[in-house]
Amino acid sequence: MSQTGTRKASPAARRKARSFAMQAIYQWHMAGADLAKIEAEFRADNDMSKVDLEYFHEILHGVPGELSSLDKVIQPLLDRNADEITPVELSILRLATYEMIHRIDVPYKVVINEAVELAKSFGATDGHKYVNGVVDKIAQQVRTVEVTQPNAKAKPRTATIKTTKPVFKVPSARIKTKGGKTSESKNTLSMKKS
Repeated sequence: MSQTGTRKASPAARRKARSFAMQAIYQWHMAGADLAKIEAEFRADNDMSKVDLEYFHEILHGVPGELSSLDKVIQPLLDRNADEITPVELSILRLATYEMIHRIDVPYKVVINEAVELAKSFGATDGHKYVNGVVDKIAQQVRTVEVTQPNAKAKPRTATIKTTKPVFKVPSARIKTKGGKTSESKNTLSMKKS
């Protein structure tokens, strides 16, 4: 797990980190409490043994730290003011935007999917549809290359080279046939593969 920084965290550990981070960001948004205090409460009150703690910490502190720049990305893509969006969905949008901008190691499709799943779990009845649309637009702006060239990270295909059988030139020979006629043999010889 990424807790020690020695190996990559599992997708499940990242998912739990996102879930707790979203709840903590929501709490910070609603209560305006100190981030360190919120983080300490989450670590004390929840089973964090299977959570990517580094990821949780990064998102929890990164979103409020980048709040104005995140909102500048989100606001133009909304069909209403940000204060008209539920605090849960706003927290999810901010979290997803943070990941799109700062965690390019996470594919944009994963960021969208995780945001939708958070909205299904914590948001309003159809909030996940709204979150999906907005985060998709964010991906198109922030990760243009990844969105427009989905196979950019895929290994390039190697060209197949058509091989031919080796051909050897041999001197032509005159051959006498039974009828006394002479003919010339072909002057190439092909090798057969065994």
